[in-house]
Amino acid sequence: MSKQVNLTINGKQVTAPEGMTVADAAKLAGIDIPVFCHHPKLEPVGMCRMCLVEIGRPMRDRNTGQFVMENGQPKIQFMPKLETACTNRVEEGLVVLTTTEKAVDGQRGTVEFLLTSHPLDCPICDKGGECPLQNLTMAHGPGKSRFNYNEKQHLDKMIPLGELIYLDRERCIQCARCIRFQDEVAGEAVLGFDDRGRYTQIISVSDPGFDSVFSGNTTDICPVGALTTTDFRFGARPWELDAQASICTQCPVGCNTTLNIRREAKAGGEVVVKRVMPRQNEEVNEIWLCDKGRFTYHYTEGKERLTKPMVRRDGKLARASWDAATKFAAEKFNAHKKDFVVLASGRLSNEDLFNLKSLADTAGGEAILYSDMGGGELTQLVGVGAGTNLGRMGKGDAILVIASDLYEEAPIWWLRVKQAADRGATLIVANPRTTKLDRFAKYHIHYAYGDEIKTIHDFGKKSRISDEFAKAKNAVIFYGSEGLGVNGTSALASACAVLLKESGHAGNANNGLIGVWQRANDQGAFEIGFRPVPNLEKALKGKAVYIAGADPVGDDPNLAKALESAKFVAVQELRETATTEIADVVLPAQAFTEREGTFVSGERRVQRYHAAVAPKGDSKPDYAITAMLAKQMGVILQGTSATVVFDILSNSVEAFNELSYDALAQVREQWPIVGRSDMYYGGTTYENTKGMGVQLLPMAQAGGTVRIPKVRKEAALRPKEKELLAVPANKLYDLGVTVRTAGFLDGRIGEMMISMHPSTAKKFGVEDGRKVKISFDGVSAEAPVRLDETVASGVALIRRGMGIAIHEPVIAKIGGRVKS
Repeated sequence: MSKQVNLTINGKQVTAPEGMTVADAAKLAGIDIPVFCHHPKLEPVGMCRMCLVEIGRPMRDRNTGQFVMENGQPKIQFMPKLETACTNRVEEGLVVLTTTEKAVDGQRGTVEFLLTSHPLDCPICDKGGECPLQNLTMAHGPGKSRFNYNEKQHLDKMIPLGELIYLDRERCIQCARCIRFQDEVAGEAVLGFDDRGRYTQIISVSDPGFDSVFSGNTTDICPVGALTTTDFRFGARPWELDAQASICTQCPVGCNTTLNIRREAKAGGEVVVKRVMPRQNEEVNEIWLCDKGRFTYHYTEGKERLTKPMVRRDGKLARASWDAATKFAAEKFNAHKKDFVVLASGRLSNEDLFNLKSLADTAGGEAILYSDMGGGELTQLVGVGAGTNLGRMGKGDAILVIASDLYEEAPIWWLRVKQAADRGATLIVANPRTTKLDRFAKYHIHYAYGDEIKTIHDFGKKSRISDEFAKAKNAVIFYGSEGLGVNGTSALASACAVLLKESGHAGNANNGLIGVWQRANDQGAFEIGFRPVPNLEKALKGKAVYIAGADPVGDDPNLAKALESAKFVAVQELRETATTEIADVVLPAQAFTEREGTFVSGERRVQRYHAAVAPKGDSKPDYAITAMLAKQMGVILQGTSATVVFDILSNSVEAFNELSYDALAQVREQWPIVGRSDMYYGGTTYENTKGMGVQLLPMAQAGGTVRIPKVRKEAALRPKEKELLAVPANKLYDLGVTVRTAGFLDGRIGEMMISMHPSTAKKFGVEDGRKVKISFDGVSAEAPVRLDETVASGVALIRRGMGIAIHEPVIAKIGGRVKS
């Protein structure tokens, strides 16, 4: 705990941590000081002068250093001029006056100067209704301007800083919040000031423009309407919007979000999602979102949404009733019980997965997780302990990131790990190639693909890095799937678990193992009993397959062939996909925006999301569809509501014992204090009133026996002459349906390509940008080569989800250049 000091603000006794700014201390005490440039997540700069106040300090005797007393109290000496509350730190005995005539006059003058060239376009400004400048002008501004209209500056109104963010230069008040966020918080200084005086302008200094995955956050903290998003610009007025709490579905971080909705004429009078906003949870995403989480909700909309059950008749899919469709599927699954397989992904909620697993178990089938990554059973044993908050990690702590590019896989974890390093935590990045996180790491370990286990085992040997990790007060390991498949990641998880256990970093908060999963609820799937398989093609051949929330046909031609030989295929999905096209039965599911449920994040935090809009057509929640199908198979499952299913789940799965929707809805006091009533302080982020979630106890913390499976050692693949080692890596913006449906993200998706070192390209006689044919494991594809010096020699790095089906490291052959 920081040392506490006592001060007085407007006659009110206030206690605040030593070193806190006067503006923040006032906020803590419920006293508002108007600000523009100040933000509690940024370093103070005192640029806008909006927070001018009178500050008096106790006088001290120069000889003794003691307070000079007057009438039994320290004598207070005020400075002759006003001071900024955002740059002055609290100290014992400080006296602050914010509402005196002198202070009020200073605040009024600041607003008047800011308005000298500010356009009066509030009626058409996106920020109108949630604009700090608008609100503070009403509260502190003058009734009319003393400046001539013809002296106003007229600047460009629609400047694209990048493909996602537009700048209105007339509205900008040069508070530098956007610049400072990108520099201090995101660690990507891609914005800056140009020119000087009243001609100062915000510019992008990166190529491509505004090259950051955190760009949308600048629109949240911009105190005026200068920055707007491509997605929401002129889309709706803030006062027209309702809000509903949700959870991001794009990665395992589990960011807390708010869905802003309204009834839309062009949507036929339906209520639609207009934008996704951050919801404060200081233990998860603080008040930030990555751009993928902010903009990729559009997959829940569109003409491709499935709205009616369909059954294949005479080779064609035709609409059917729910009863007919589920009855047909049930008859087929009952007829092939010995070959019954449930294939589900981490896109589904815990409630959905629980019903699917219950059906598989009761019917004697197999429950397979659609993932290239294993090891979830290890995070159940030595996952991070309850109470974990990366925001509290710093000096004396250690974080190891291995086989993962967090920037591309889980950007908010990247942000929080980077900030922990900024606070002094020892950051160790282990990866075969350079990643963006390396810049903030104390130690870099560049190993060869296939040497992941050896790298972890080397931590057991005496070295500076291993010694610092072992002696750390707290230690967390993030492990991923770069260059690895199911077997490789399972082995890596085991090795990491052993390291954590032997170094005493398991069973406590801010200690343990975190899987950087490919989907939002992969961890939840492991908790409920789903497991991935190393050879999914073999597992699906000749089976009766029930697929939920996955598109294996669209992802992999080998899986498409396997399903062609299946005895029966039923697909439960939101949208038309390549897999629904080959299905015998198609069952339309509701999107996360249309129903409630829960996810388990990579930190094993169970969090709840809520329905925001009406379901499309006759679609139903996945858990309800499974219950209907199960009933037709003679299996009784609950499908009436997510609450009922979760209650049964919590009584059936040990890790969830005693959990309830009420427990997940609990909130705690958070700092900084943000809310929609004073958006000039924290931005337009929503306060959290719907729940901060509950972390599951790992076995090491619950007091159970921790038996870690023996690490399976497999020989690393090494290519021969005229061969390459093809390895998979994840990409934030891929060709998956959740991304490509947001058209304005096309520029960030890019094209399918094969990355290789210049020496490798030279060896195989290929040039940068030229198409080549690559073949491995029955897969053959053509793609352009991109030269990348960070990729090891002899390696072809292929991004998952970009059109070339690769699940694990394989030996590949290059067939030479392809004619354009």
